[in-house]
Amino acid sequence: MSIKEPFTDLDISKADGGFYHGYSLPIALISKGLMVALVLWALIWPVSAGSTLDGWNWSLLGVFNSFYIIAVGAFAFFLFALAILPIGKRRLGRDGEAPEFSNFSWFSMMFGAGLGVGLMVFATAEPLGLWGSNPETVSGAVAGNSAEALQSAYRYTFLHYGIHAWAIYVITGLSLAYYAYTRDMPLTIRSALTPLLGKTANGPIGHVVDVLGVVATILGVSVTIGFGVSQFVDGVYAVTGMDWLMKATDADAVPTPSTVGLISGLVLIMFMSILSAVSGVGRGIKYLSNLNLVLSLILLLTFVIFGSLMFAMTTYGTALVDYIIHFFGLSFNAYSPLSADAFSAALPAEAAPLADTLMGGATNAWGSFDGFVAGLEGDAAALPPETLAAAYEAGTQGRQFGWQSGWTTFYWAWWIAFSPFVGLFLARISRGRTIREFILGCVIAPSLVCFAWMTILGATAIDLELTGGANGEILAASNTNKLFVTLGQMISGGFLTAITIMCVVLIMTFLVTSADSGILVMNTIMSGGEQETGIKHRIIWGIILTLVIGSLLIAGGLSTTGNPFDALQDAMIIGALPFTIVMVLMVIALIKAMYNDGRREKAGASAPATTPAE
Repeated sequence: MSIKEPFTDLDISKADGGFYHGYSLPIALISKGLMVALVLWALIWPVSAGSTLDGWNWSLLGVFNSFYIIAVGAFAFFLFALAILPIGKRRLGRDGEAPEFSNFSWFSMMFGAGLGVGLMVFATAEPLGLWGSNPETVSGAVAGNSAEALQSAYRYTFLHYGIHAWAIYVITGLSLAYYAYTRDMPLTIRSALTPLLGKTANGPIGHVVDVLGVVATILGVSVTIGFGVSQFVDGVYAVTGMDWLMKATDADAVPTPSTVGLISGLVLIMFMSILSAVSGVGRGIKYLSNLNLVLSLILLLTFVIFGSLMFAMTTYGTALVDYIIHFFGLSFNAYSPLSADAFSAALPAEAAPLADTLMGGATNAWGSFDGFVAGLEGDAAALPPETLAAAYEAGTQGRQFGWQSGWTTFYWAWWIAFSPFVGLFLARISRGRTIREFILGCVIAPSLVCFAWMTILGATAIDLELTGGANGEILAASNTNKLFVTLGQMISGGFLTAITIMCVVLIMTFLVTSADSGILVMNTIMSGGEQETGIKHRIIWGIILTLVIGSLLIAGGLSTTGNPFDALQDAMIIGALPFTIVMVLMVIALIKAMYNDGRREKAGASAPATTPAE
């Protein structure tokens, strides 16, 4: 049986002239229309937008939580298989082609674009948060914020910032790079589905795929910029003491960035990002990425010298072993919502009539048994202690689902929404690398660095709390301020001021790198894979990105929770779901393409022709 040649005749229609010369009108106009509609909705009806997005978010999580978890687990194991199999030797480019960037520049750009902002914001916040709340503490197996909870805290810290996170990026990046550099196809999202779509990739279906990539990129970058700007404002406040940047609900409350402070920081960061974006990847992003890596090493050395290094290194070793042991379970252990009927059936007979009263507290993933008991009134409060303990136990599945959907699935959605941006960017800077080198360089190496970063910074903060030196100050700080509070517990005086200023600069450069890379990626998708795009379009998309982030921050701040990040996170999780489906299809398409390319090589296939996809 003859082997058909692959479909490579991808023809994305572009405007021949005018403002959108060289751009796909359907992709550009639909993407802009969706984002403008979101901005107007969030600005004109902010309360309605915030509550509606929250409702949609939790409705989708109730149905698709397991899909997110299992899909991401499958991505990681698929990449392991590719790295081990002989196909891993295949080069992403012509035989013998040298990589475009040096290993140092390649790694620094990859690191800065992939998790730079996340590592600055959550280096201390993530381990500390998981130390108090993770599936082991939620189930009641160990007490939160205890020495016993340290192992499980880092098990899930490594889960969220390790192999699975980078596997998400590499699925998209490898798919795009494979078709672009082995088949000379455009560096755009629809190229990764051509083995499945064939000629239909040139029509409306292809446009939809690319639009989903643009929307996911905008929302993923928006969440990253939102968290980063909050930490930037915290840092500026720590250095300058400008009260107008912050808000506090009462005299005893820990101050957090105000909406005015967030919007001011956002405008500054995005202005600098747009300036960097117009300079292109060869200059602006490359130089900023190298600066990011150098400043990151200085911050890391500060924690090595003045932090709890021995405690951190011990934690690193034991946590890494624990992570590997539990890797399969972490990859595929998905929780489903607990129905009211199932909860009622699991209750002791005397508690069953009070199921509606008991269920809310028993399934609250962010509460505790003591809080559950303290919140009861009337007949429910009069139940015997052993009955209340059984009722709380009956709600374990609900707490596990609430925790996973609100934490792990949030991260998977965030990385998936971020993956068109990071994946396309990784593909853009990885020409000439082998598949195995791409996977090991973009999954294993950054994961180990992230693990070290999280343990050296995060374990220092935990040790300060465990030994009583911090007196709860780090735990009480907001997530974006925990890094600065930890530094204040370690060092003082002029050195603290200098390191704080350096952190502010580092956060700013990470933010600029992420934003300008996102702007370039969005323009690459809309121009049908062109790597050099018009400056005016970069500026426009920089402005649109600023408006999306700002409007959703305002909507979140006016919501019932008052958390400016709620609307951003809800929109991102909703927007990530369609692209998750696209990524699953990418894996299927890549398996088909690699298998048939191997058959062609064995058969001595000649140059590709424009026949149906194979």
